[in-house]
Amino acid sequence: MRPRPEIPPEIDDHRDAHWHREGTRQVETPSDAERFIEQIGFAACLTDCRRPGPSLYVAVCGRRDAVMPRHVQKDPEASLTWVLKDELVNRGHVYYAKLARGKAMFLAPRMVPHFHAIWGIRRAEEPRRLGRAAQRVLRVLRHEWEMATSDLRDDSGVKNRFAFAKAIDELQAAMLVIPAQVCYLPKFTYIWTLGVARFPDALRQRVKRDVALREIARAFLTGAGMTIPGELARVTGLSRPDAGRGNRALVAEGFATTPALGVYCLRRPVSPALAPSALRKS
Repeated sequence: MRPRPEIPPEIDDHRDAHWHREGTRQVETPSDAERFIEQIGFAACLTDCRRPGPSLYVAVCGRRDAVMPRHVQKDPEASLTWVLKDELVNRGHVYYAKLARGKAMFLAPRMVPHFHAIWGIRRAEEPRRLGRAAQRVLRVLRHEWEMATSDLRDDSGVKNRFAFAKAIDELQAAMLVIPAQVCYLPKFTYIWTLGVARFPDALRQRVKRDVALREIARAFLTGAGMTIPGELARVTGLSRPDAGRGNRALVAEGFATTPALGVYCLRRPVSPALAPSALRKS
């Protein structure tokens, strides 16, 4: 079995700066969180150092060795991350949903067309690719536009909690439905809406699949500095062949180099302050 390549210290330093794994760059407010997501393109919500890639929780902690405690309710950093997640959902400036493989992720608006090009489905494909429960939930939401969880379960007829949760996850993964608001009074509930209600231009923009793979790979590599075999696929939910195609496209245009099989490095370091313009490069 081939040994897994190690991340060099200088690459860890690069990731510390870009992924806010430093005490001087901690995320503390919703505006901080939105700037963080805009800079890096996409991030997980509550993952810790045991999973690769940028994470809002790690950015709140401001250290690379952050580990989610067992009792998250009593942990101030986990609690702040949860509060920020709710605030970001309510503000609606960044895209949030459970995407591929059930990963709860934030997307900067500019990345939405690229993720949609990979995981989104067209209306004509819905009867073939969505389960019956998901189609019933989607039909109600297209009529009502926004609904709380309990009302949506009743109106769709998908009253079994497990079946409803599976349908909602299926619709989020297809980038059709997103949480629009988190309410705690009179009881905890999500308000669900269509993704196109909040991000109409981004979700209606047509992007070629190869371009989308390249730009997703660019967003990750800009913040990561280097990617090792399987890392991009694990972070994003892409298949490994698709992740490889995206990375090789960056090598072809001169944005990255490949010093070893499956290893891709930035050709030139990118300052965190310049990362958004780098990610928009086409």
